[in-house]
Amino acid sequence: MNDSTDEQKPKSWWNRLSSGLKKSSASIGGAITGLVTKRRLDAAMLDEIEEALIRADLGIATAARISDVIGQGRYTQNPDADTLKGIIADEVEKALIPVAVPLKIDGAKPFVILVAGVNGSGKTTTIGKLASKFAQDGRKVMLAAGDTFRAAAIEQLKIWGDRVGAKVIAREQGADAAGIAFDAVTAAKADGADVLLIDTAGRLQNRTELMTELEKIIRVMKKVDVSAPHAVLLVLDATVGQNAISQVEAFSKTAGVTGLVMTKLDGTARGGILVAIAEKFEMPVHFIGVGEGVDDLQPFTARDFARAMAGLEK
Repeated sequence: MNDSTDEQKPKSWWNRLSSGLKKSSASIGGAITGLVTKRRLDAAMLDEIEEALIRADLGIATAARISDVIGQGRYTQNPDADTLKGIIADEVEKALIPVAVPLKIDGAKPFVILVAGVNGSGKTTTIGKLASKFAQDGRKVMLAAGDTFRAAAIEQLKIWGDRVGAKVIAREQGADAAGIAFDAVTAAKADGADVLLIDTAGRLQNRTELMTELEKIIRVMKKVDVSAPHAVLLVLDATVGQNAISQVEAFSKTAGVTGLVMTKLDGTARGGILVAIAEKFEMPVHFIGVGEGVDDLQPFTARDFARAMAGLEK
């Protein structure tokens, strides 16, 4: 009886995070274990460790730094796999602490959040999960269905609106996204909403005309509130690996990205891309996602991520 009750208990965030990062931690941990059980730690092994970290997409700078730390005097006496994983976790945490910044909803009412990203990154689902969190915090939430390319995205946002009790500003498929943003900011002001989340169509970072439309959305909403948007969140799909770096570059230039949300960390062995992005851009990472459930998107914490990435216990 007790066993079945335990099975029905929802997983803690740590358990969801560590199981979500299993592919990444297995990739790193497997390489480390395989190396240290074969021979003594030497220069060649350090090179192989560095290569394993680069393959996990941690980035060249981070991988080189971790390799250097492992190679320092006190680690030359045949360290075991757990010792090396501990070093990796410590160095990853150091790289991530500066970017583990909570999203603060203050200073404006409505606080307008524009959500951008490429096709399939999980924008609409992320908006729904964020709306749920904000509503649970007692905030009045409004949603805007600015992804007018996809009828499914409009319907999906309406479902989330019903679920969390949020009004949804939407038009028919193919409507002008900038016009919807204008109407949404106007309506959010009139209704006294605390937070307005605006969905946008997925757009490839190399499609100039689509990126120009994103600029237009921002320009038009400023006619209602010159300070809007108050946050521009870029949703990144962790499974795309290095391509995420060019996405951050392009969207930052076009939309003035203020923070990142990384999704689908449970679908890749290369979750280290978050570390590479942190080192390169020093941009706040507000949330990470490790699954489809509403509780599988949580505020980003450097220590938990680093230890789960290295395959260690909390």
